[in-house]
Amino acid sequence: MIQDENVIVYLLSQVPNLKVHGRTAGSLAPLTLFWTGSAIEFNVKASELWIEVESGYQTSEPWVTILINSVPVSRQMLATGRYWICAFRGMNADVVKNVLVVKDTQAMSGDPDCVMQIHAVKSDGEFLPIKERPYKIEFIGDSITSGEGAIGGKAEEDWVPMWFSAVNNYSAITADALNADYRILSQSGWGVLSSWDNNPHANIPDSYEKVCGLLTGEKNKALGALEENDFDAWQPDVIVVNLGTNDAAAFYSPAWKDEVTGEVFKQRQNEDGLYNEEDLAAFESAATKFLAKLRKYNANAHIVWAYGMLGIPMMPAIYRAVDGYVKMSGDKLVSVFQLPNTTAETVGARRHPGAPAHGRAANELTAFIKQLLAR
Repeated sequence: MIQDENVIVYLLSQVPNLKVHGRTAGSLAPLTLFWTGSAIEFNVKASELWIEVESGYQTSEPWVTILINSVPVSRQMLATGRYWICAFRGMNADVVKNVLVVKDTQAMSGDPDCVMQIHAVKSDGEFLPIKERPYKIEFIGDSITSGEGAIGGKAEEDWVPMWFSAVNNYSAITADALNADYRILSQSGWGVLSSWDNNPHANIPDSYEKVCGLLTGEKNKALGALEENDFDAWQPDVIVVNLGTNDAAAFYSPAWKDEVTGEVFKQRQNEDGLYNEEDLAAFESAATKFLAKLRKYNANAHIVWAYGMLGIPMMPAIYRAVDGYVKMSGDKLVSVFQLPNTTAETVGARRHPGAPAHGRAANELTAFIKQLLAR
């Protein structure tokens, strides 16, 4: 610790009662926040609090939101470099504030240089214990769960990190309503079997075991993104899987071709416009295998396949996959939940669910999860 007038500078590893949210590789020197909604949390009795961040990127910059007592008070893009940002100043030094510094943007698989790290904090007060929340929830999904379009106007069409929100997000809203800690694993455009453009390597299940396995590059490898995740350290009570939207889009997209190997992949439509039965079966098989993988690493979690915020074309296949898994495994802690569809009134930027759509989905999902937790 370094004394600086009335303010004490703490390395992150020296901060009393610090709480870290989201999958990490375990290091606090510095702490790398990989996923949407990853955060640091404090209960601090002080007049001011500053955070030393470090950011880098080529194309996709990180954004951060700061909440005080559960209310967003600031949101900003992190420019390249290492510097201090202010969480608050000039407040009543005798009052305890709950502070959450949240990574608003997803892990950027398309930009190996995108990174958000936290080195230190400085404050003129003391850090107090944070009351443990009774539940843990893991959310797994695509652009919807990354909060793409949850902030910004309906006219916005540019694919830029500005339009991602971890706060106006059904995941965060649901977790808050249930008084639960939560983690998000999500990636825009990715699916269960393939991405929206038929890339079979852009699927969430293949990287689930790693800290943040969808990232690439030597920088992310050195930061621990490709290390095995420590599942024993954080076991969810509920896992919400919101996948299938991009798998449906793949049926309408051109074939994907690997320019190096010549590999071609395509989810096909029949002449009558219906989805090809063989390709639907491949999706169902991938979904069933993913459920088995989730159970392998999360022995006691309720698994909810929640789907429907941008239509329900894959719902019959999801039901068949879940039913097949339950019959095969005897696992009774798996269910399907249909989320409310986004409407012209609730749509946000990039034709994705807006904040009202996320709020409505969270309300309905919260009620369903309450029933599960009460059993």
